Amino acid sequence: MNNLDKINMVIQTDQRKAKINKNIYGHFAEHLGRCIYEGIWVGKDSPIPNTEGIRNDVIQALKAINIPVLRWPGGCFADEYHWKDGIGPYEERPGMVNTHWGGYVENNHFGTHEFLMLCELIGTEPYICGNVGSGTVLEMQQWVEYMTYDGKSPMADLRRKHGRDEPWKIPYFGVGNENWSCGGNMRPEYYANEFRKYATYVKNYGENQLYKIACGPSDADYTWTEVVMKLAGKHMDGLSMHHYSMSEGNTLPNSATQFEPADWFTTLKQAWFMEELIRKHSAIMDEYDPDKRVGLIVDEWGTWFDVEPGTHPRFLFQQNTLRDALVAGINLNLFNNHCDRIQMANIAQTVNVLQAIILTEGEKMILTPTYHVFDMFKVHQGAELLLVDFSNQEYRFEDEKLPQLSVSSSIDAENKLHLTLCNLHHNESIEISCEIEDFQPAGVMGTLLTASALNAHNTFEQPEAIKPVDFQGAVLNDGKLSLILPPASILLLTLEGS
Repeated sequence: MNNLDKINMVIQTDQRKAKINKNIYGHFAEHLGRCIYEGIWVGKDSPIPNTEGIRNDVIQALKAINIPVLRWPGGCFADEYHWKDGIGPYEERPGMVNTHWGGYVENNHFGTHEFLMLCELIGTEPYICGNVGSGTVLEMQQWVEYMTYDGKSPMADLRRKHGRDEPWKIPYFGVGNENWSCGGNMRPEYYANEFRKYATYVKNYGENQLYKIACGPSDADYTWTEVVMKLAGKHMDGLSMHHYSMSEGNTLPNSATQFEPADWFTTLKQAWFMEELIRKHSAIMDEYDPDKRVGLIVDEWGTWFDVEPGTHPRFLFQQNTLRDALVAGINLNLFNNHCDRIQMANIAQTVNVLQAIILTEGEKMILTPTYHVFDMFKVHQGAELLLVDFSNQEYRFEDEKLPQLSVSSSIDAENKLHLTLCNLHHNESIEISCEIEDFQPAGVMGTLLTASALNAHNTFEQPEAIKPVDFQGAVLNDGKLSLILPPASILLLTLEGS
């Protein structure tokens, strides 16, 4: 133990910075590869057990982690999606070519009614992303009316014709997606004007109040944030941001499972870059919105590696390892710690695409390491963020360095204190001594996610090769917490207040 680096930290329970919006733990399901079709939707006649066409095993898995919000239908797909093609009898729905993701023809069997049914089945709130790139103002206005108008109108009557009498509650609506690229290759000045125009017609009907989200920047495009906030900030409720973590192929092709410590390090470095992005974009937003009325919405984040060998290159199907779990833990801790500005985040994506939490193969389904991180971290949803004061150790690899420890802490309405820690180092443990001010813990419980191999992952043959285990290594002595955190691990500690 004496040879280990030691971190002394203090959790200050009297400094409650902000409430952690549950929507930080949101998800993203795009019409891409096997995410929707096969992953979520199998159809009512499928031999795979389903509820009105939606897989029962996926429903149960998503309910178990308390998904607060789900973004749909894209992504790049959103700006070529025309919602009227996805309503009505299945045999009358026209097909469409998914030009972004493989060029295959979709039958449009999964549309507005099916998505909103999914949200009801898993107990989540819908986040609809509207078509600015190839759609019209009228088309977007009518979609909102179709979903939310509670009186008699052409669109409300059309909804009733297709079997839904009562309107849905739609809390969140995105006005376009990645309009700097696949959503129209627009300049920020042009998009700001388009947002102002489209958002004017994204109306509130009855009691439904829409939280309008503008297309924000990709990564470090601070000019986009500056221009859009300046020209359209007062018309929006949220501004999106996208950032993906990649290994950059240091020593091998950009494989999800075949990588060396150098790839591990560079991927975690990409994940930690989220901290700089949040700080710099938030600083620009503060200039135009000092009261932080506009939320920073990280509605696409996660890892992006080469597809699994033998799969369609545009279906973006990749495996999910302990490395992905660390990326998830780092990001969720960062989002918690910046919850004064970040009001939603949506990992990409829910099933079978990129950093998926669920993988399916026919009737089989497995949970990934990333799923387990969301299950562990869900205790932070709606809790109050606590200040954690400590001096971090450096994780050095060759000539580069990273913080070794990622941390966030919160206290919930039941006076339970939660502490989530990630040890980024691939082969070194770290000793932690933690003092908790103005809190008398009656006991501590721990859950640990780690593995002996950095590329450990679950397969359909070995679905539980990596999963959380009870952690008994946290010791309470006179109110002070001490433990040794293994390398490449994610830990949740919950302390009951006496």
